[in-house]
Amino acid sequence: ATMRLGGWPCVLAEGSFARSAYGTERIRERHRHRYEFNNDYRDVLTRHGMRIAGTTPDGQLVEVIELPDHPWFVAVQFHPEFRSRPTQPHPLFAAFIGKALEHQDRAASTAGGAKGAGSGQESTLDTTVTDK
Repeated sequence: ATMRLGGWPCVLAEGSFARSAYGTERIRERHRHRYEFNNDYRDVLTRHGMRIAGTTPDGQLVEVIELPDHPWFVAVQFHPEFRSRPTQPHPLFAAFIGKALEHQDRAASTAGGAKGAGSGQESTLDTTVTDK
């Protein structure tokens, strides 16, 4: 395989975690790698629960995979950290933190206490996660 370098378009699957995070069907993300999803395994992996959540516009290269039965399993070929800033996190990072906070809230309510229940510490995470 040759080096995939620079910005490349990606089409996100309807109903995917990634599409929900971005709020759009088409994105452009930066790459710097020589890796490629092996399409020989595409059918068997999707039959066993993996979702192809993003591909190149022609559908040939897999860019994003997910496990829909997991609270937040999203794997990407590109580098979201290249577009993330302290005051403007990448949509995937913001969505991941949002899911982590939901999990924390559920765990705290199940334990019958406040955030950080059982640890003796309050959460220091800001619970406000905004889109873009």
